[in-house]
This record gives sequence, C-alpha cells and structure tokens, in this order.
Amino acid sequence: MKKSYAVLFIVLAAIFWGIIGIFVKGLTKAGFTAMEIVTIRVVISCVLLMILGAIKYKSQLKISYKDAHLFIGTGILSIVFFNWCYFSSINRLSISTAVILLYTAPVFVMVLSALFLGEKFTFKKFILLALTVVGCGLVAGVSVEGIRSGDLLGYLIGLGAGLGYALYSIFGKLALRKYQSFTITLYTFIVASVFLLPITGIWNKTDQFLNGNVIVLILGLGTVSTVLAYLLYTSGLKTMESSKASILTTVEPVAAMLVGFIVFNESIQSLQLAGATLILGALIFYNLPERSKKKQNALEIK
Repeated sequence: MKKSYAVLFIVLAAIFWGIIGIFVKGLTKAGFTAMEIVTIRVVISCVLLMILGAIKYKSQLKISYKDAHLFIGTGILSIVFFNWCYFSSINRLSISTAVILLYTAPVFVMVLSALFLGEKFTFKKFILLALTVVGCGLVAGVSVEGIRSGDLLGYLIGLGAGLGYALYSIFGKLALRKYQSFTITLYTFIVASVFLLPITGIWNKTDQFLNGNVIVLILGLGTVSTVLAYLLYTSGLKTMESSKASILTTVEPVAAMLVGFIVFNESIQSLQLAGATLILGALIFYNLPERSKKKQNALEIK
C-alpha cells in the first residue's frame, strides 16, 4: 500500500469516528437510551465481524476459555463502559466537548500502565499529564462557577469515557501476548453483546427498529463509525508507524466540532477551544517519534 493511501485511510477512519454524534443524537431522539445505543453498536459490529471472520480470518476464531477474563475486561469493563459514558456525554454536553474529554484516554493509559504493567513514568509523560489536566479544566469551564453553569456530572461521565477507552489498551496489551488484533476485537464485541442483550431487552423496541430513519442511523453507527472505521485504521497501520497514525487521528475532534457546529448549531467558547488545543497539542507532542524508537504495533478501537 502506498503511504498516501495509508494517510487517507487513517484520516477517513478519524472522520468516521468524529461523525458518530450524528447517529447517537439521532437514535436518542428516536427514543433509545444511551445503553440501548451501545447495545445496537456492539451487536451490529459483532455480526459484521463474525461474517468477516468466517470469510477471511478463520484461523483466528479460536480462543481458550482460560482467557475469558481478558475479553471481559475489553468487552465489559472497557467497551460497554466507554461507549455508555461517551454516548451519555454527547447527549449531556456538546459533541466537541465529549470528544475532547475522550481524548484524555492516553493519560489514563499512562497512569494505569505505570501502576499495573510496570512502565516507566517519564518526564515526557508528566508533561502530557500536566497539559491534559489544564486542558480539561479549560474545557470544563476553568472556574467552579464555570463548571456549575455547565453539567458537572456530564464532564465526569466524559472523563469516564477516557478511562474506559484506556482500559481497552491495558487489557488489549495483555491479550496481544496470545492473540491477533482481529481475534481480540471480535471476542470483545461478542462478550459485550452477550452482556448487554439480556440487560437492555432491546428486542422490545421492534416497532422503532422498523422506522426507515432508525435503520439508516443504526447502519451508520454500526458500519461507518465502527467496523469501516476500524478496518480503514487497521489497513493504514500496515504501512505507517502507530505514533504517526495517532497524530492523524486528532482529525476526529475537528470533525466532531464541525458536526456539532454545522448539524446541531453547537458553539464552543474560546477557553474551551484553548483547552482542546492544549490536550491535542500534548498528544501530538507525546506521539512524536523519537529517532531511537523502533516501530511498534498498535491496538486501537473506538
């Protein structure tokens, strides 16, 4: 694959992740709760991935039952929790604010990796942590009065999305010691689907599923903003360093801001824009490849 195609694929994946607010807000308006929307996303994705696995990745479909805890971690503690927090924050806050809070995930990864995986806490990581904390303060309104005028619970839920997404990297890194990326992704969605279906009882909303607009929103959420985005991102990683890909994915909040502004008439304050710039700038700084750094594989899902 040519490098230019790799860049295009990564950017398209980020854009597809960035427009997810269209589908989430649309399904919320149609009468679905945040947890039901999470269920729709994981079940659609699960079905599509199972079909893809049966066609292309038959050798990667087997796992050991002894490793079930890894997929409970990626599927329930991460994907279910992360998506619920993310979709809830999108509905409570603006789309742009929700996606910026999601981008605190690398800080949680850094802290959790130091605590549980024995990774070193470097000065570069400290800079990332400090800038992200300041950035989050600006996004949330800086002052106590600013937070009160907004939705404190919404901001906390938004940070929960960052934590949930970070947990995928922790459990995923452990699972990568034995399994391929596709296997981990597939069983993550299988576990999440098995967990959510009996809890939500979403089949009771059959009448709403028959609505044409709802069908379009569901297909958009499950295919465009999940499976297609994942496949494009994975394809791009084949010929690109994960650090460079991470920098390119900062297109996602830009896309989310444009969606919020153009589609939902959302506005963003100057202090929030400054906070977003700090967080994204810190991520770009942290992901800049060092000359001595070897190429690394990446495991990401959104």
